[in-house]
Amino acid sequence: MTNTILVGAQWGDEGKGKIIDVLTETAEVVVRSQGGSNAGHTVLIGDKKYVLHLLPSGILRKNKVCVIGNGVVIDPPGLVKEIQEQEKKGVKITPKNLRISENAHVVLPFHKQMDELQENLKGKRKIGTTKRGIGPTYSDKANRNGLRMIDLIQPSVFSRKLREKSKESTTVRILGKKAAKMSAFEKEYLAASAKLKPFVTNTAVYLHEAHKAKKEILFEGAQGTFLDIDFGTYPYVTSSNTTAGGACTGSGFPPNRIDHVLGVLKAYTTRVGEGPFPTEDDAIGDLLHEMGREYGSTTGRARRCGWLDLVVVKYAILINGIDGLAVTCLDGLDSLETVKVCTSYKCGGKTITNVPNDLDQFNNCQPVYKTYKGWKQDISKARKWTDLPKLARDYLKSIEAATETKLKIVSVGPNREQTITI
Repeated sequence: MTNTILVGAQWGDEGKGKIIDVLTETAEVVVRSQGGSNAGHTVLIGDKKYVLHLLPSGILRKNKVCVIGNGVVIDPPGLVKEIQEQEKKGVKITPKNLRISENAHVVLPFHKQMDELQENLKGKRKIGTTKRGIGPTYSDKANRNGLRMIDLIQPSVFSRKLREKSKESTTVRILGKKAAKMSAFEKEYLAASAKLKPFVTNTAVYLHEAHKAKKEILFEGAQGTFLDIDFGTYPYVTSSNTTAGGACTGSGFPPNRIDHVLGVLKAYTTRVGEGPFPTEDDAIGDLLHEMGREYGSTTGRARRCGWLDLVVVKYAILINGIDGLAVTCLDGLDSLETVKVCTSYKCGGKTITNVPNDLDQFNNCQPVYKTYKGWKQDISKARKWTDLPKLARDYLKSIEAATETKLKIVSVGPNREQTITI
């Protein structure tokens, strides 16, 4: 029995959904501990494509229990819609296999309006938010005036608090008359409440009981290390702790019960939204976009693309305590004559090997590359380590050596079977 936290070692979109799906073959409980519907995990099973936002990826396997923890912010009508969409695809979702924390905070309609308004006011300094209301919901949580799922499932309590919320001075000042109309959404939220109530429970207690019963628990990260509110490229970050520590605070599961931390990274680097990106390269972006790859599963936006940045990855390993790596999208590099990897930065005439916290300094960092010969062949049918061309294995070994972290999984395509376990 092992308890594992899975985190993104870059700027999110590392292919965590697929790796989680693979790992849940053995895990019995899958926990989502932070973020909201701004995240998106895509899983391909056969010819079916599943895009998940709030539901943990483990929901796609039978006899697994999925938990949405207290650290997640939930859009109730959106979650109901997501459940219904998955049920149409044959995914069975009941209170036996999905549990929602009663302490999770609720995304309200004016959170989304505030999110959009605040983003638009930034002009050229916009962050690139998905405008799903995530930041304003976490702000209310920190300000101690948010609404939680425990409020939502008590209609009289929710209605009272919603009316009070729509009259708050900050809400009225920002949204004006629009805030007064928020009560029009009360009916929609109470309808969602009736459908979600059977799933809502004290999930921290459930996780402790699962651990005592020696069940294997997998904590599913959303976004990536460099979108973490504390350790990411602030302010171009999300509003939650996307690192391994956030899995514990966002679920109520103690850190001394965690056995492993698995870091997921692409064989190259991508990010969505604004912010520094030293290894960004338009040529590799054009290549990947022409292949139909690297579009956001939540927004559909084309992702910014660049070479693998080991400075970023090594810092993620340090912050998260990562003891194993899963490298995804290796097949995206199949056609290249040469493959580059950033090993350090040049900044202000100095060579640096850590990610700067100063944004201006990070923006001025120039990558120092090491170049590898490309393998120039299709690897999508590889199913074991020895199936990979030697040059591809050499590339992966160089990542393992540079990071001093064991390679555990290699993904050579989006489907379940396109996975090599080391």
